Amino acid sequence: MQIEERLIRHLGHQFSDPVLFSLALTHRSLGMPNNERMEFLGDSVLNMVMAEHIYVRYPKLSEGDLSRLRAHLVCAETLYSIAQDLDLGNYLKLGEGELKSGGFRRQSILSDTLEALIGAIFLDAGFDAARQAILKLYASRIDAVDPVSLSKDAKTTLQEYLQNKHIGLPVYSVIEVSGQAHDQHFEVECYVAAFNLRTKGEGSSRRTAEQAAAQSAYDRVQQP
Repeated sequence: MQIEERLIRHLGHQFSDPVLFSLALTHRSLGMPNNERMEFLGDSVLNMVMAEHIYVRYPKLSEGDLSRLRAHLVCAETLYSIAQDLDLGNYLKLGEGELKSGGFRRQSILSDTLEALIGAIFLDAGFDAARQAILKLYASRIDAVDPVSLSKDAKTTLQEYLQNKHIGLPVYSVIEVSGQAHDQHFEVECYVAAFNLRTKGEGSSRRTAEQAAAQSAYDRVQQP
Protein backbone atom coordinates (compact mmCIF):
# COMPACT_ATOMS: atom_id res chain seq x y z
CA MET A 1 0.00 0.00 0.00
CA GLN A 2 2.99 2.29 0.56
CA ILE A 3 3.63 2.87 -3.16
CA GLU A 4 -0.03 3.84 -3.59
CA GLU A 5 0.17 6.61 -0.98
CA ARG A 6 1.49 9.00 -3.63
CA LEU A 7 -1.61 8.42 -5.76
CA ILE A 8 -3.85 8.95 -2.73
CA ARG A 9 -2.11 12.28 -2.03
CA HIS A 10 -2.66 13.42 -5.62
CA LEU A 11 -6.32 12.45 -5.41
CA GLY A 12 -6.64 14.42 -2.20
CA HIS A 13 -8.79 11.77 -0.55
CA GLN A 14 -7.83 9.34 2.20
CA PHE A 15 -10.04 6.26 1.88
CA SER A 16 -11.91 5.04 4.93
CA ASP A 17 -12.38 1.75 3.09
CA PRO A 18 -9.11 0.82 1.32
CA VAL A 19 -10.86 -2.08 -0.40
CA LEU A 20 -12.73 0.44 -2.56
CA PHE A 21 -9.45 2.07 -3.58
CA SER A 22 -7.90 -1.29 -4.49
CA LEU A 23 -10.97 -2.38 -6.44
CA ALA A 24 -11.01 0.87 -8.43
CA LEU A 25 -7.55 0.00 -9.76
CA THR A 26 -8.51 -3.57 -10.72
CA HIS A 27 -9.11 -4.15 -14.44
CA ARG A 28 -11.54 -6.77 -15.69
CA SER A 29 -8.62 -8.76 -17.13
CA LEU A 30 -8.04 -9.99 -13.57
CA GLY A 31 -11.56 -11.39 -13.41
CA MET A 32 -14.15 -10.61 -10.76
CA PRO A 33 -14.52 -8.41 -8.85
CA ASN A 34 -13.23 -5.52 -10.97
CA ASN A 35 -13.75 -1.79 -11.46
CA GLU A 36 -16.35 -1.79 -14.27
CA ARG A 37 -19.31 -0.95 -12.02
CA MET A 38 -17.33 1.78 -10.28
CA GLU A 39 -16.41 3.21 -13.69
CA PHE A 40 -20.12 3.46 -14.53
CA LEU A 41 -20.80 5.28 -11.27
CA GLY A 42 -17.77 7.55 -11.57
CA ASP A 43 -18.76 8.61 -15.08
CA SER A 44 -22.15 9.79 -13.80
CA VAL A 45 -20.65 11.63 -10.82
CA LEU A 46 -18.04 13.31 -13.02
CA ASN A 47 -20.67 14.54 -15.46
CA MET A 48 -22.81 15.91 -12.65
CA VAL A 49 -19.91 17.72 -10.96
CA MET A 50 -18.75 19.26 -14.22
CA ALA A 51 -22.27 20.28 -15.24
CA GLU A 52 -22.82 22.03 -11.91
CA HIS A 53 -19.40 23.67 -11.86
CA ILE A 54 -19.44 25.16 -15.36
CA TYR A 55 -23.09 26.21 -14.98
CA VAL A 56 -22.09 28.37 -12.01
CA ARG A 57 -18.72 29.47 -13.40
CA TYR A 58 -20.02 30.56 -16.82
CA PRO A 59 -23.46 32.16 -16.23
CA LYS A 60 -23.64 33.61 -19.76
CA LEU A 61 -22.88 30.46 -21.73
CA SER A 62 -25.70 28.98 -23.77
CA GLU A 63 -26.89 25.41 -23.29
CA GLY A 64 -25.04 24.33 -26.43
CA ASP A 65 -21.76 25.90 -25.30
CA LEU A 66 -22.14 24.37 -21.84
CA SER A 67 -22.69 20.96 -23.40
CA ARG A 68 -19.59 21.30 -25.59
CA LEU A 69 -17.50 22.45 -22.64
CA ARG A 70 -18.63 19.60 -20.44
CA ALA A 71 -18.03 17.09 -23.25
CA HIS A 72 -14.50 18.42 -23.66
CA LEU A 73 -13.75 18.17 -19.96
CA VAL A 74 -15.12 14.66 -19.43
CA CYS A 75 -13.99 13.08 -22.70
CA ALA A 76 -11.63 10.10 -22.73
CA GLU A 77 -8.73 12.23 -24.00
CA THR A 78 -8.92 14.64 -21.04
CA LEU A 79 -9.30 11.78 -18.57
CA TYR A 80 -6.31 10.07 -20.18
CA SER A 81 -4.23 13.23 -19.85
CA ILE A 82 -5.05 13.51 -16.14
CA ALA A 83 -4.34 9.80 -15.66
CA GLN A 84 -0.91 10.30 -17.24
CA ASP A 85 -0.24 13.21 -14.87
CA LEU A 86 -1.01 10.84 -12.00
CA ASP A 87 1.20 8.07 -13.45
CA LEU A 88 -1.89 5.93 -13.07
CA GLY A 89 -0.46 3.16 -15.21
CA ASN A 90 1.98 2.35 -12.41
CA TYR A 91 -0.87 1.48 -10.05
CA LEU A 92 -3.12 -0.62 -12.29
CA LYS A 93 -3.92 -4.21 -11.41
CA LEU A 94 -3.99 -6.00 -14.76
CA GLY A 95 -4.19 -9.58 -15.97
CA GLU A 96 -1.12 -11.15 -17.56
CA GLY A 97 -2.41 -10.63 -21.10
CA GLU A 98 -3.02 -6.92 -20.61
CA LEU A 99 0.36 -6.51 -18.95
CA LYS A 100 2.11 -8.09 -21.93
CA SER A 101 0.16 -6.01 -24.45
CA GLY A 102 0.92 -2.72 -22.71
CA GLY A 103 -2.49 -2.20 -21.12
CA PHE A 104 -0.93 0.08 -18.50
CA ARG A 105 -0.42 2.63 -21.32
CA ARG A 106 -3.77 2.21 -23.09
CA GLN A 107 -5.98 5.27 -23.16
CA SER A 108 -9.26 3.44 -22.62
CA ILE A 109 -7.97 1.54 -19.58
CA LEU A 110 -6.43 4.59 -17.96
CA SER A 111 -9.41 6.87 -18.54
CA ASP A 112 -11.84 4.19 -17.31
CA THR A 113 -9.74 3.63 -14.20
CA LEU A 114 -9.78 7.32 -13.36
CA GLU A 115 -13.58 7.26 -13.58
CA ALA A 116 -13.58 4.20 -11.32
CA LEU A 117 -11.49 6.07 -8.76
CA ILE A 118 -14.04 8.89 -8.80
CA GLY A 119 -16.76 6.31 -8.23
CA ALA A 120 -14.79 4.81 -5.35
CA ILE A 121 -14.41 8.19 -3.67
CA PHE A 122 -18.16 8.76 -4.03
CA LEU A 123 -18.89 5.38 -2.44
CA ASP A 124 -16.35 5.99 0.32
CA ALA A 125 -17.34 9.51 1.36
CA GLY A 126 -20.19 10.87 -0.73
CA PHE A 127 -20.79 13.50 -3.38
CA ASP A 128 -18.99 16.43 -1.74
CA ALA A 129 -15.79 14.42 -1.36
CA ALA A 130 -16.00 13.32 -4.99
CA ARG A 131 -16.59 16.91 -6.11
CA GLN A 132 -13.59 18.12 -4.15
CA ALA A 133 -11.33 15.46 -5.69
CA ILE A 134 -12.59 16.09 -9.23
CA LEU A 135 -12.13 19.85 -9.05
CA LYS A 136 -8.63 19.37 -7.62
CA LEU A 137 -7.68 17.06 -10.49
CA TYR A 138 -9.24 19.33 -13.10
CA ALA A 139 -8.19 22.73 -11.71
CA SER A 140 -5.52 23.58 -14.27
CA ARG A 141 -7.57 22.33 -17.21
CA ILE A 142 -10.66 24.27 -16.21
CA ASP A 143 -8.57 27.42 -15.85
CA ALA A 144 -6.89 26.91 -19.23
CA VAL A 145 -9.92 26.05 -21.36
CA ASP A 146 -11.51 28.66 -23.62
CA PRO A 147 -15.25 27.92 -23.81
CA VAL A 148 -15.69 30.01 -26.98
CA SER A 149 -13.05 28.12 -28.96
CA LEU A 150 -14.81 24.84 -28.20
CA SER A 151 -17.69 25.84 -30.46
CA LYS A 152 -15.56 24.43 -33.29
CA ASP A 153 -13.66 21.16 -33.24
CA ALA A 154 -9.89 21.07 -33.77
CA LYS A 155 -10.03 19.80 -37.35
CA THR A 156 -12.39 22.59 -38.38
CA THR A 157 -10.32 25.22 -36.58
CA LEU A 158 -7.10 24.04 -38.28
CA GLN A 159 -8.76 23.85 -41.69
CA GLU A 160 -10.18 27.36 -41.45
CA TYR A 161 -6.83 28.74 -40.30
CA LEU A 162 -5.00 27.18 -43.26
CA GLN A 163 -7.65 28.29 -45.73
CA ASN A 164 -7.39 31.87 -44.47
CA LYS A 165 -3.64 31.68 -45.12
CA HIS A 166 -4.27 30.14 -48.58
CA ILE A 167 -2.41 27.03 -47.48
CA GLY A 168 -3.23 23.49 -48.57
CA LEU A 169 -5.37 21.37 -46.28
CA PRO A 170 -3.83 18.85 -43.87
CA VAL A 171 -3.63 15.14 -44.64
CA TYR A 172 -4.52 12.59 -41.96
CA SER A 173 -3.02 9.10 -41.94
CA VAL A 174 -3.56 6.20 -39.56
CA ILE A 175 -0.17 5.10 -38.24
CA GLU A 176 -1.24 2.26 -35.97
CA VAL A 177 -4.33 0.50 -34.69
CA SER A 178 -3.89 -1.70 -31.63
CA GLY A 179 -6.08 -3.55 -29.16
CA GLN A 180 -9.05 -5.84 -29.53
CA ALA A 181 -12.04 -4.94 -31.73
CA HIS A 182 -14.06 -3.76 -28.72
CA ASP A 183 -11.19 -1.80 -27.21
CA GLN A 184 -9.10 -0.33 -30.03
CA HIS A 185 -6.47 2.37 -29.82
CA PHE A 186 -5.68 4.59 -32.81
CA GLU A 187 -2.58 6.62 -33.58
CA VAL A 188 -2.97 9.17 -36.38
CA GLU A 189 -0.61 11.60 -38.08
CA CYS A 190 -1.58 15.07 -39.32
CA TYR A 191 0.67 16.41 -42.08
CA VAL A 192 0.66 20.06 -43.16
CA ALA A 193 2.87 20.21 -46.25
CA ALA A 194 3.34 23.99 -46.32
CA PHE A 195 5.02 23.88 -42.90
CA ASN A 196 6.55 20.43 -43.35
CA LEU A 197 4.77 19.75 -40.09
CA ARG A 198 3.85 16.32 -38.77
CA THR A 199 1.95 15.86 -35.52
CA LYS A 200 0.49 12.77 -33.90
CA GLY A 201 -2.69 12.12 -31.99
CA GLU A 202 -4.08 9.14 -30.11
CA GLY A 203 -7.58 8.10 -29.22
CA SER A 204 -10.10 5.32 -28.84
CA SER A 205 -11.44 6.04 -32.34
CA ARG A 206 -9.96 7.36 -35.57
CA ARG A 207 -11.99 10.55 -35.20
CA THR A 208 -10.73 11.36 -31.71
CA ALA A 209 -7.14 10.60 -32.75
CA GLU A 210 -7.49 12.92 -35.76
CA GLN A 211 -8.88 15.64 -33.52
CA ALA A 212 -5.92 15.30 -31.15
CA ALA A 213 -3.44 15.45 -34.04
CA ALA A 214 -5.23 18.48 -35.50
CA GLN A 215 -5.15 20.29 -32.15
CA SER A 216 -1.44 19.64 -31.84
CA ALA A 217 -0.85 20.92 -35.38
CA TYR A 218 -2.91 24.04 -34.74
CA ASP A 219 -1.01 24.75 -31.54
CA ARG A 220 2.29 24.38 -33.42
CA VAL A 221 1.43 26.68 -36.32
CA GLN A 222 0.28 29.31 -33.83
CA GLN A 223 3.68 29.44 -32.19
CA PRO A 224 5.80 32.48 -33.11
